[in-house]
Amino acid sequence: MSSATEQAKKEVMRRIRRSRSPKKVIKTFFHYMFLTVVTAIFFAPIAYMLIGSLKPTAEVLDGINGFVPKNLSFNNYLQVFATFNDESMGFLWRFYTNSILVSFVIVFGGLIVNSMIAYALARLRWRGRDAVQVLVILLVILPFEAIAIPLFFLLRDFRNTYFVQFLPFIASAFSIYLFYTFFIGLPLEIQESARIDGAGPWRIYRAIIIPMSKPVFASVTILSFLGAWSSFLFPLMMVDNPLYVPLPLEIQVYFTQPPTDWGPIFAFGVILVLPVMAVFLLFQRWFIQSVAASAIKG
Repeated sequence: MSSATEQAKKEVMRRIRRSRSPKKVIKTFFHYMFLTVVTAIFFAPIAYMLIGSLKPTAEVLDGINGFVPKNLSFNNYLQVFATFNDESMGFLWRFYTNSILVSFVIVFGGLIVNSMIAYALARLRWRGRDAVQVLVILLVILPFEAIAIPLFFLLRDFRNTYFVQFLPFIASAFSIYLFYTFFIGLPLEIQESARIDGAGPWRIYRAIIIPMSKPVFASVTILSFLGAWSSFLFPLMMVDNPLYVPLPLEIQVYFTQPPTDWGPIFAFGVILVLPVMAVFLLFQRWFIQSVAASAIKG
């Protein structure tokens, strides 16, 4: 017993010395340096927009000096709220409410529909399953622009409604594929044990699959919300009534009214991005777990 303990202590000390070796320290240093540079590159546009939203328009697009936080105020935000505060321009709170409602229906409905389809493809045996899998993969690589015009003529009788904004996007081939790749990796033994105990497909899905799949549900929530919240092309084609216009369409107001006022545009951009950041921060723990699990499987 004592010899085994001593051997374990020696192994631990050997690993500690190896982790503290100059070569290991230098390697770790360059890894962190690389990750810091990559993080800065991705964060720079967000920081530029955030700082620019608080600066006068004349100082916003000022090259590298745009990162310098000076002459900051909330005037640009006040101008945005003042612009969208009457019947002629519409109300900012209404555009926000429209986007939240449409995004919620797409995300919540998509989680139910897409996860159930993926569960059927990954765990159930039925005729034609392989053909449906191939169809889902083909739809993943099909760009939305390819079906935008057919969708327009198919749903043109429902223009200027909430219905037309969320119905085509609840079922998503990409979300189905994400769910499928996660479900197929879950231990089959748990499902078989539940089946022996008398559980049917619906109970297995509700009581076993869903609790074990929080990471993929978080990932799909974030990606679905991002797509729904930032949707522009289809609402532009189908909605022109201010009562149903989502938030992204209204940013074009500042572009179509010369001169271009970059301060309020940046402020509107921050207002537009905040919900996406909030959703990501809310689900980031499970999202990171999903990414890590995918990397391990790969």
